[in-house]
Amino acid sequence: MLLHSIYPDEDQSALLEQTIAAFWPNDEQPKRRGRVPANTLWNEQDSYIITYGNTFVNGEHKPLDLLYDFLHTRLKDTATGVHILPYFPYTSDDGFAITDYYAVDSGLGAWEDIGRIASDFRLMSDLVINHCSSQSTFFNEYLLGHQPYDKFFFEADPDDDLSMVVRPRAHALLRPVETANGTRHVWCTFSHDQVDFDFSNPEVLFEFLRILRFHISKGVQTLRLDAIAFLWKEVGSPSIHLRQTHEIVRLIRLLADYTREPLVLLTETNVPNAENLSYFGNRNEAHMVYNFSLPPLLLHALLHGTSKHLNTWQMSMPPAQLGCAYFNFTASHDGIGMRPAEGLLSEDDIARVIDTVQEFGGLLSMRKMPDGTTRPYEINIALIDALKGTIDGIDEWNIERFLCSQIIAMGLEGIPGFYIHSLLATGNDHEGVEKTGHNRAINRHRWHYPDLLEQLDDPASTHARVFTALTQILKTRSKQAAFHPNATQFTLQLGEQFFGFWRQSLDRSQSIFAIHNLTDQTVSIPVMSLNLIGGANWSDLISGEEISGTGGEIEFSPYQCRWITN
Repeated sequence: MLLHSIYPDEDQSALLEQTIAAFWPNDEQPKRRGRVPANTLWNEQDSYIITYGNTFVNGEHKPLDLLYDFLHTRLKDTATGVHILPYFPYTSDDGFAITDYYAVDSGLGAWEDIGRIASDFRLMSDLVINHCSSQSTFFNEYLLGHQPYDKFFFEADPDDDLSMVVRPRAHALLRPVETANGTRHVWCTFSHDQVDFDFSNPEVLFEFLRILRFHISKGVQTLRLDAIAFLWKEVGSPSIHLRQTHEIVRLIRLLADYTREPLVLLTETNVPNAENLSYFGNRNEAHMVYNFSLPPLLLHALLHGTSKHLNTWQMSMPPAQLGCAYFNFTASHDGIGMRPAEGLLSEDDIARVIDTVQEFGGLLSMRKMPDGTTRPYEINIALIDALKGTIDGIDEWNIERFLCSQIIAMGLEGIPGFYIHSLLATGNDHEGVEKTGHNRAINRHRWHYPDLLEQLDDPASTHARVFTALTQILKTRSKQAAFHPNATQFTLQLGEQFFGFWRQSLDRSQSIFAIHNLTDQTVSIPVMSLNLIGGANWSDLISGEEISGTGGEIEFSPYQCRWITN
């Protein structure tokens, strides 16, 4: 049914045969029964570290060797998964303009290095499915007019009405190229070095199923579908979230459910909240979706000292359906997307956030609107620097405010993901921006590995203080059944100074009241404002303090977080 809906004019029996042959080659067989939606693919111990393959360098060892060393020696008992951002040969966009999906960038290492990491951690890998490098074999074959690649890329006419197309960038959408078949104008959503595939050609789908199967054979267990929302294009349409895009995600999910290896799908859709949630489908699309609205709302809350908008959003968020989970993050290699704040923050609120972080050294990337104007797309800044103060300016609470942001993400329903430079409290890399000419380089620092280890071994350094605190709290989190990704969550109403929620384990044996002071003031809440069941011993998992359930006040220092549990 899915294949017929995507490709109604094709021979359906041939399509099915080719789909199975692409995903299960060499007489491999699918499972007899597919996995049914359940909450057994993850638990409270799970978290991911997000990093580039060359975040650590020393001029002597392969970067993937250094990454393995860091993960193994510093995070082995803390995180269960690692998302290595594209580690394939590429020409631009720090890996997202891939030239060869079947190889590891020789500057990073080899497949054996990827496999070694995958043997100790749940490996998340990018399937950059919307586009590839203009210098890839695929595109070179297209230019030469060789089949089947001559129909691999989406073409349009400059005279076509493209005014409805939703754009994440401000450059011209079409790029003219000379091919063996004459001048063609190829579609480039993200840059003119990243040429979009044409999935209306089923041969493109088959190729990506072969790529996916190959990556699974190399140890990939979590698949990040990069820029998936833009996959299917139609002239005269917005060319985002089209029906065929969702159906291709459903097809990949169906195949994943029949693999013998456990495979979790994560969709990357940096769009407004309702659009993002649509990629859960009816428990038949993504297993996980990024909680894209969390970073801008959390940033707003901590800069303004109010949970007003964070609370409103959180109360409207549906619990993830059985077999689904939210992927909670606070910062990424790209930046803090502002599209997911649309409809949740006012234009004035967004402008105030942008103005504040620009004062802290942040940069701004824009996108083009249908009328030709531009609007903010994302803030580019290291999160530790984005939180060095409030709307009133820089203050003394940088580390406390930053830790608060990370602890909130740890406690929310879902699975937490930590960008490596947040975990390490790496600041703005303006030198990287100047060297590359790209705003996003501000949060893509390359650490000289010996220098990093020296910083982490110095307990007085900001890097060590943040890393030690976060890893200790993350270890505590992993032992709490109430933090299972699908455990019950209820938003608490404690006043705008606080952001709080109640989590309860699946078997109802444990409750945790996660409460966070969003202000630079010492504030208190009455014990009676929490439903601390009488007869139970309550304590704060973070500070170790005992909490009386019989009355009085619970005091919070500036930006203090408490996990009060029975």
